[in-house]
Amino acid sequence: MTFFKERPAQILTGAIVLMVLVRGLAGAIAPLAADEAYYWLWSKHLAAGYLDHPPLIAFLIRAGTEAFGDTSLGVRFVPWLLSIAATVAVWRTGAILLKNEYAGAMAALVFNLMPMVGIEALVATPDAPEIAASAVLLWTLAEIAAGGTGAWWIATGAVAGLALLSKYTAFFLGAGILVWLIADPRQRHWLGSIWPYLGGAVALLMFAPVVWWNAQHQWASFAMQFGRVGAGGWTWRYLAELLGAQLGLASPFLAVFGGWALYRSMRSRDESWPDLGLVVFLMAPAVVYFLVHALHDRVQGNWPSFLYPAFAIAVAASFQNLAKREKLSRLVRISRRVAVPLAGVMTIAVYAQAVFGIIPVVREPVSRLIAAGIEPVVMDLGVLRSQAGANAIVTTSYAVTGWLAFYLPRGTPVIQLNERLRWINEPAPPKELFSSPLLYVTERRNDQAASLRRRFADVQPLAHIARYRKGAVYDEYAVYRLDGLRGEPFE
Repeated sequence: MTFFKERPAQILTGAIVLMVLVRGLAGAIAPLAADEAYYWLWSKHLAAGYLDHPPLIAFLIRAGTEAFGDTSLGVRFVPWLLSIAATVAVWRTGAILLKNEYAGAMAALVFNLMPMVGIEALVATPDAPEIAASAVLLWTLAEIAAGGTGAWWIATGAVAGLALLSKYTAFFLGAGILVWLIADPRQRHWLGSIWPYLGGAVALLMFAPVVWWNAQHQWASFAMQFGRVGAGGWTWRYLAELLGAQLGLASPFLAVFGGWALYRSMRSRDESWPDLGLVVFLMAPAVVYFLVHALHDRVQGNWPSFLYPAFAIAVAASFQNLAKREKLSRLVRISRRVAVPLAGVMTIAVYAQAVFGIIPVVREPVSRLIAAGIEPVVMDLGVLRSQAGANAIVTTSYAVTGWLAFYLPRGTPVIQLNERLRWINEPAPPKELFSSPLLYVTERRNDQAASLRRRFADVQPLAHIARYRKGAVYDEYAVYRLDGLRGEPFE
């Protein structure tokens, strides 16, 4: 292609490849986040559903660990591969919708540089496959918008099914497709065709095992996730929190340029402005829901992550439009120049902190969220377990359960005493484990030793252990010896 012979294109492509490789390297080295270790435990007992999410992430982690073992690389390898597929999809979508290969490449670069994608494509959580599926879904819809045949709807359905197997928020993508078909006069003819309905049937058929699993388990996962819809009372606090989080996770200048492009595409009838109707309509249901939800309850920063492939297209559209203008204000010129480098610096800084802990600050979130400094903790726990003669380690937190199960020597029994629905796909722990002393490990901020005294005759404090990195303490654990079980061990 002549595109790759041009110097600007080569620089763009090189930057994209570099970011993908740096992300892969950071993912192979950095300790796991607590949720990743939790999903790794899921992967040891594959099923059609789990309490928190649909099952796809467990299968992806299982595939990676089969190849590379129970390591950070093994856990994160397939999600990293999916980030490459997402990058290609964003590139192709940008080239189609913006009618320019260079703009497509810019969209792919922006996608990889935004801290939201840099983080969520690094870690093995359900957001990683959902982001990839959302990107490929956008690509298939762009092909349809460009005059593609009905067969593209089958591909759309298959990708939508993968999105639904990743996270329940993927239903918003289905709603976005429906809004697009209704709102765009050029696409309404599809409503009279069988193709969109066939695609929808494929997606629902792929999702059917999750419905079956929920039916077998008192609709536990649906109740947990969809039960959040009506929570909380009216407040502006969470809306400000949501907007501030997205401003940082997109990076400030990219967030402004992307928001401006979406606003202009909804209002402008100027033919020089690219048609972003697909992007706007696909994002609309989720954006409206998150804004309404934020008026009464917290929207976690990562929830809108699956919208970022579409948002990257909007950012590239704004850059394309600005490049055509002869007169720009000094502020806009400077903002445009620093937008991409700033996003890259922010994302690289996150990777550097995750791998090296270059900033030893107590409340710094990156090291706190990953298992930085976990090695001395598990070594101390090994000594305490031996001294106490404990058969197993018990916890009252899924985060502690996941980290200890992953980082303690293989074969060490780690059992969460509460929230047993999280472990419903696993065989019940042998009763013999509870016939001898146990080691209870808990974060000091979530210490439930007092409640355990109702179930164990002897609850003896043993130690406090800190998890720290370069002198900064990120967590503290209390360790107890439990003995003399009374009745059932589980709540």
